[in-house]
Amino acid sequence: MTIRLPRPDGSLHAYTPRTDPAVPPAPAPGAPAAPLTSRTVFSAAHVVADPFADHAPGAPAAVDWDATLAFRRHLWAHGLGVAEAMDTAQRGMGLDWAAAAELIRRSAAEAASVGGRIACGAGTDQLTDRALDRLTGPAQLAAVRAAYEEQLALVESAGAQAVLMASRALAATAASPDDYRELYGHLLRQASRPVILHWLGPMFDPALAGYWGTDDLDAATEVLLDVIAAHPAKVDGVKISLLDADREVALRRRLPEGVRCYTGDDFHYPELIAGDERGFSHALLGVFDPLGPLAAEAVRCLDAAFPAGAGAPAGDGAGGAVDAGGTAAFRKRLDPTVELSRHLFAPPTRYYKTGVVLLAWLAGHQTHFTMVGGLQSARSLPHLARAYELADGLGLFPDPGLAESRMTSLLTVHGVPQ
Repeated sequence: MTIRLPRPDGSLHAYTPRTDPAVPPAPAPGAPAAPLTSRTVFSAAHVVADPFADHAPGAPAAVDWDATLAFRRHLWAHGLGVAEAMDTAQRGMGLDWAAAAELIRRSAAEAASVGGRIACGAGTDQLTDRALDRLTGPAQLAAVRAAYEEQLALVESAGAQAVLMASRALAATAASPDDYRELYGHLLRQASRPVILHWLGPMFDPALAGYWGTDDLDAATEVLLDVIAAHPAKVDGVKISLLDADREVALRRRLPEGVRCYTGDDFHYPELIAGDERGFSHALLGVFDPLGPLAAEAVRCLDAAFPAGAGAPAGDGAGGAVDAGGTAAFRKRLDPTVELSRHLFAPPTRYYKTGVVLLAWLAGHQTHFTMVGGLQSARSLPHLARAYELADGLGLFPDPGLAESRMTSLLTVHGVPQ
């Protein structure tokens, strides 16, 4: 049986869905997979909207908590960590701070109950533009700092590791790189355990242009390294989301010993995670939401190549031997996924969440294709059709027949004859 998929030029083409999944089966209940060992890997997870709520743009977020937490259990069951309340969860794009705070509390409690690893985003999104506009000069930066402090305290009180997210408010109010050095230094001194810093490029959020106080990426890198060097014991790692593999590798090689580089590069992740004779990147990736089981299987090829105590690379990715067989097996599994990832993260990159949620629906992780903020409308039908085709070709759907049926219903609603 074939399905007719639309192309951007308005034509239709016949596609024959596969009938066999290629993803590893879900572990049996009560038998979660062992954690990954050669790399620290987080999947930035999406939220499942309440399908019966009003999700108009700007409306308060309404979350289906049962389905949202079930998806996190799915990721933990395969041995992945969960990066919670990050941009994949639509922070600043439909998920407001009230819902994000509840998400952090619920997910951290769920992680504790199943023994899952979790890191949660702490930002400043409770601080509105209107509130900032009422302030001037140092009072604005003080408000940004207070907002960060509130969120950092909530994350740590929930028992989770904090990810200090890039802040739109800080980007709008900081007058110089020194403002970043001072504010981040203040937060790191307060943190009770090492945090993950997050450099999110403007391709993911245009409001973050000029982060670290400059549009010069070389100069911005120096500011980030200054922050880390001043507080190395308080920095677990830094997540780099610039879609520039060469820049990430250069930064990775300059990190202090014990500070990890977490790739957020959804275009070049196989080569960055595999690494070279001088080091490798760990991972905190939005694309590992739809790729979770396959990504975990790939990393286990590296785990087998570097068993604990037998020449495993340094935990910070600073160096270590490269095992050709393990790396080849890892790349064989993960390299074919890059075409799908590049499609999902195509410009405007910040709307990648729409494709991620589509694939979760097609894979059976939720019963509907609805998103907070109405973001299910942010990508075109041909874009979604191509995402389905690429994902199906990879064998990502546990039940290909269900995925085909749901994709056919979506196409029919949009007037595509079948």
